[in-house]
Amino acid sequence: MNPDSRAPASKVPEVTLIFWTIKIAATTLGETGGDTLTMTLGWGYLAGTVLFVALLIALVTAQIAAQRFHRWLYWATIIASTTAGTTLADFADRSLGVGYAGGASLLFVSLIVTLAAWYWLLGTIAVESVRAPKAEAFYWLAITLSQTLGTALGDWTADDTGLGYDGGALVFAAGLAALAALYAFTTVSRVFLFWAAFILSRPLGATLGDFLDKPATDGGLALSRPLASVVIGAFIVVCLVVLPQKAGRSSGQSEAAH
Repeated sequence: MNPDSRAPASKVPEVTLIFWTIKIAATTLGETGGDTLTMTLGWGYLAGTVLFVALLIALVTAQIAAQRFHRWLYWATIIASTTAGTTLADFADRSLGVGYAGGASLLFVSLIVTLAAWYWLLGTIAVESVRAPKAEAFYWLAITLSQTLGTALGDWTADDTGLGYDGGALVFAAGLAALAALYAFTTVSRVFLFWAAFILSRPLGATLGDFLDKPATDGGLALSRPLASVVIGAFIVVCLVVLPQKAGRSSGQSEAAH
């Protein structure tokens, strides 16, 4: 019997172009959705953070309890993590006065510590290893920290460096293009490239979301946040219905790639 047939099923999707397309859309939705609740509807950063973190905990619990990969549950959890990341970063940066640079630095250190602890305890941080509860707990913690870091990085790049939202989006898009080139033409660790791309795609989504809903005087398009959120959400739903997705390969199957 193939040993992989006895192993727990992978709980995350295979990392393909479809994955990255939906992921960037989800991060953009996280930005516009979080801002809709905290700013447009006037809930404020603290109340919005409490709501989205509670939703994230509930969805992560359901994700860990699931016996196999469920694309709707997985992407709902990703959207919850990116929305919680938006409100968490905004609360720390603006309400607590940490600032964009300080918040990004603290989050970066927290993410590195999380990945290091995951690797030290389980021997790998490859997404194909996300099959048991302990690996899933590390995975979702790293995901949430990277989403929150992305919001802080996006705001810092757009506001503090003077690049604006469109300039920030170009910077992060260029970074992702460089990672894609490394993937295509080098043997750089696929695990490293995945996490680097996951981190960079979040501020890209954040700056795109800000570009859509910020006032024209601030360099944005001044679109309605609720409308932008509905449109992006509909795009994600269409992707999940139309585009095929399957669970990630086993560690043994993908060992050569890493």
